[in-house]
Amino acid sequence: MSYFREHYRNMKKLFCISILILTVSCVKQSPVQKPDEQFMSESEMEVSKNRTKDLNDLERAQIEDWIKAQDEKYYPMGMNYWVNIENLEKNYRKNNGERVSYQYYIYDFDRVKLYETPVKNIDVEFGHFQEMDAVEDAIRYLKKGEEAELLVPSVLAYGTYGDNKKITNDMPLIIKVKVL
Repeated sequence: MSYFREHYRNMKKLFCISILILTVSCVKQSPVQKPDEQFMSESEMEVSKNRTKDLNDLERAQIEDWIKAQDEKYYPMGMNYWVNIENLEKNYRKNNGERVSYQYYIYDFDRVKLYETPVKNIDVEFGHFQEMDAVEDAIRYLKKGEEAELLVPSVLAYGTYGDNKKITNDMPLIIKVKVL
């Protein structure tokens, strides 16, 4: 009879421990904020939004002045960049799911090539690849073999952080793209 009592006590302990573990695992854990993560207040968000708007306005004015000094013509696109192909947005626009291959070189506004090798993507599907917004937008309108030169404000390029290599923060770029 003692075997059954001992077994019953052990089963009871096991049941209680199981309930305790189940209860602890079901308790909602409050998220832990990492020390390097900070949340912005509404006023800080407003300051950041205004800074971005002011920077974008300044870059647009600088790019428009730069365009005036060029022999080549550039045309504004709806996404807030310029391209050297008139009426590009009237071309057929590729949809998500369509595939494309392309490459591009990145320059600063002194026309210095920042990287010797192009960024190249082969047989990628629209809607499933990450690219600078202006590059993706232009590629959607370009035909196979067609090339375009884009003038891209920093907000549509590498933004506030740059690429931590040759592209500094808040740096507008010239991008020469070709659909392969």
